[in-house]
Amino acid sequence: MEKFSKSTGIAIIVANMVGTGVFTSLGFQLLGIQSYFVLMMLWFIGGLTALCGALTYAELGANLPRSGGEYNFLGRLYHPCAGFISGWVSATVGFAAPVALASMTFAAYLSAVFPEIPRTLSACSLLAILTVIHCASRQTSGKFQQTFTALKVALILIFCFIIFFWGSSPQNISLVPKLGDENILFSGVFAISLIYVNYAYTGWNAVTYVISELDEPQRNLPIVLFVGTLLVMLIYLLLNFTFLNAVPIKIIEGELEIGVIVANYALGNHAGKAMGAILAVLLVSTVSAMTMAGPRVLQVIGEDFKPFRSLSRVNSHGIPTIAIMFQSSLAFLFIISSTFESVLVFSSFVLGINTLFSVAGIFILRQKKLSIEGAYRTFAYPLAPIIYLIVTVWTLGYVLVSRPDEAWAGLGIIFLGGIIYGFSKNRDSEII
Repeated sequence: MEKFSKSTGIAIIVANMVGTGVFTSLGFQLLGIQSYFVLMMLWFIGGLTALCGALTYAELGANLPRSGGEYNFLGRLYHPCAGFISGWVSATVGFAAPVALASMTFAAYLSAVFPEIPRTLSACSLLAILTVIHCASRQTSGKFQQTFTALKVALILIFCFIIFFWGSSPQNISLVPKLGDENILFSGVFAISLIYVNYAYTGWNAVTYVISELDEPQRNLPIVLFVGTLLVMLIYLLLNFTFLNAVPIKIIEGELEIGVIVANYALGNHAGKAMGAILAVLLVSTVSAMTMAGPRVLQVIGEDFKPFRSLSRVNSHGIPTIAIMFQSSLAFLFIISSTFESVLVFSSFVLGINTLFSVAGIFILRQKKLSIEGAYRTFAYPLAPIIYLIVTVWTLGYVLVSRPDEAWAGLGIIFLGGIIYGFSKNRDSEII
């Protein structure tokens, strides 16, 4: 059976991560933070945290080599119920919500070029097209993902180059810390802003959802996770420095369409429209990558639980078409019914809990001695997982206090997953 190559794995990670968050979240961060040093530290700390998570997941994936991501890890390390809840979270929020957000952002940027096209229509149309593509074959899916991810990276570098060398009014910014910056770094405002940054870094674990379909996973998975996450970290630091260098803070404070606003200010209105089209193209690979990875969680749930067996059905190329269509249907509902920011905070909180328990599972993996001889072991253990756990707990705590509606809605989704698991067992749906 054909497998996803190492380059496709890296493309999945880069495409999942680089998208909605980095092109929308800076405006929200500026509402509470005005220090250039602190703003860049946000993206550095977020990247460092993601790297620590990726290094930990590399060991989990190498020793528990099955598709499904957190569903596989938590089910094996804790209890099948924990795995099911994680899979439920991934199915309902983990991918469907980010797919909806990326599609909505695509529509927002496209409207800068074609304002007459309704945003909901363009968002739903993109999702429908990509759903059809990823229901075809693994070769078609992989080639499409590699092509659009390479295009995404190239366009971002071109965007930064043009703004740096042809921008009309570069700002005189300094990345040297100022008096009082240390207080902001440990404040609630920084923690809340880090939620937006962590959302932008969401996706560093994406390739673990297709481990079974990755070529030589025990050898390639650590390389894919580390290279993909590090590349995105560097891209994010470059992009945010470019944004801050190009325009005054007041112009992008609280705004959503950061890329278009920066291009408009730095290069003129016509250039802004062109950049809107370019940034819309960038988001195609983001929606594509999540449409590729997410349904694999639904597929393994279908393999393990009888009531959901239809989700495990594949076509002649081994593609879980029903799972793909189910996830896309949920994303359509998010696009039609929800606001952007509420979906972002809500999904970030739930996904943070999901990865928190998975990273903590590295200690259980070693305690239970489930490691495979010769498989990858986490670099800088136990420091790497501990750093991830501390930062994640800190940010989740502040979300629970400052955004209780979204936080409790997220906990409600988790609780509902537990109820569905119990109902499934009572209906003679034990693991098969």
